[in-house]
Amino acid sequence: MEHDTVGLITRVIAYIEAHLNEKLDLDTVASAVHYSKYHLHRMFTDTVGMTIHDYVRRRRLTEAAKLLVFSDLPILEVALAAGYESRQAFTGIFRAMYKQTPLEYREREVFYPLQLRFTLQRTPAAPGETKLHVSYASAEDIPDWMALAALVIDGFPCFEEAEHREWLKRQIEQRQAFVIRDQALLAGAAAYSRRTGSIDFLGVHPQYRRHGIAEAFLDFILHTLSAGRRISITTFREGDKADTGQRAFYQELGFAESELLTELGYPVQRLVLESGQEESGDA
Repeated sequence: MEHDTVGLITRVIAYIEAHLNEKLDLDTVASAVHYSKYHLHRMFTDTVGMTIHDYVRRRRLTEAAKLLVFSDLPILEVALAAGYESRQAFTGIFRAMYKQTPLEYREREVFYPLQLRFTLQRTPAAPGETKLHVSYASAEDIPDWMALAALVIDGFPCFEEAEHREWLKRQIEQRQAFVIRDQALLAGAAAYSRRTGSIDFLGVHPQYRRHGIAEAFLDFILHTLSAGRRISITTFREGDKADTGQRAFYQELGFAESELLTELGYPVQRLVLESGQEESGDA
């Protein structure tokens, strides 16, 4: 059944990517792949982590952002290409997701994606069958780490690939980056700063959300690295339209609200977890 799901969602994503500039709603996509829209909605959301509507919107805005930085097209034409009927409507949703207007984004001349094309690699092992062994990341893990980051990029606003790669190299040298593999597949990755006590990256392969990956990282950090001190992580502020569920996920893990911050120009909130507070939510 899982194999059939992967095949179906792969076909759905291929159709969406081929028709990004056309009308794309649940009815249209379901009809194109000859599948019940009710079942498709559930299967897509469970597999990808967001609805078809949200995926399409994020992909279109990502392509629009790319045009804003790498082309001279008028903003109205960029809006139309993204499926919006007016510059005003486009500006509203772009600002809600990117925290700046299309013009401000263009003037910064720095592109970062909301959502890259989602790729399912293979059928994972069943929950409970994955060996949750945390190991220190090495240089050989970098390509797989970057591929995982692309899959979970919706949780990392302002993500810039080249900067992240250089940062990752430093974390590996300082033994502050960790991975969990299911055989050859990278199921999860995390980075923890001993100096600040913060988790600076926590990514779980979407097909492994229910395998306890995040809990395994937290247990390793709390009992091996943090020496009983509280740990923190930053995420979206409450009500941020760009949040696809990361904030709720961290709260399910036991993190509690702390101060509001701004990182790389993006409004975020710090969440904290005291030693012994971790819970057993789904990963």
